Amino acid sequence: MIGRRLERVLLGAGGIAGFLVLAELAGRAGLIPDVLPRVSDVLAAAARLPLEAQFRADVAATLAACVSGLAIAIAVAVPAGLVFGTVPVMERSARPLVEFLRPIPSVALIPLAMFLFPVSHDAKTALIVYTCSWPLLINTMYGLSDVDPLAKETLRSFGFGPLAVVLRVSLPSAAPFIATGVRIAIAVTLIVAVSVELLAPGGGGIGAFLSLAGSANRVDRMLAATVWAGLIGLAANVLFTAAERRVFRWHHARTGDAA
Repeated sequence: MIGRRLERVLLGAGGIAGFLVLAELAGRAGLIPDVLPRVSDVLAAAARLPLEAQFRADVAATLAACVSGLAIAIAVAVPAGLVFGTVPVMERSARPLVEFLRPIPSVALIPLAMFLFPVSHDAKTALIVYTCSWPLLINTMYGLSDVDPLAKETLRSFGFGPLAVVLRVSLPSAAPFIATGVRIAIAVTLIVAVSVELLAPGGGGIGAFLSLAGSANRVDRMLAATVWAGLIGLAANVLFTAAERRVFRWHHARTGDAA
């Protein structure tokens, strides 16, 4: 298993390196417009960015909004999913509202968030909570529907009440699905935060850094910051996926996804 994992990592790294080499050669051959810097210049600028205190502060501002928004979304959406998943009447009454609100793009709500929350950090946090709540809510409800009814009936036969059944059987069984919802939510937090920062750069963040670099016509710094945003998102996904597989190893083994 370790060999296959190492092979996948090496193949992925080789693909990225090959793309960068081709892009560099295309730039030197004049196949890429002159307004775009060469890959080597972008990578050099990306290597220098962590040395700048302002860039580190902007990254910290973005990550703070992402973490706080995700934490609030988990605290709100997971209990709501537990209620909807265990009380069918509430689920049926709330389903039309959920299906109406869920498809609304979070980007379309940025002007409303900026109007309701003049402080950029609050607007980012609010939109992150809104965006992350839906995968958490849906995955929690889906996980509860996958709980073994025999396990719940067994616990009830021993005299346990509804709350005990939820806490002892339903919630542990739905935990892997909730973790999947968290993983999906992590992937969108950075997108939402940077989108708000681009339109409301006053509160700092990676988006504000991109806006400032664009106004100074520093395309190399814009692309370098974009590279770092992608690396941060990739690192967060890889770390959480590794932790999820370790914690819920039994679930992946049961579903045939142990590798």
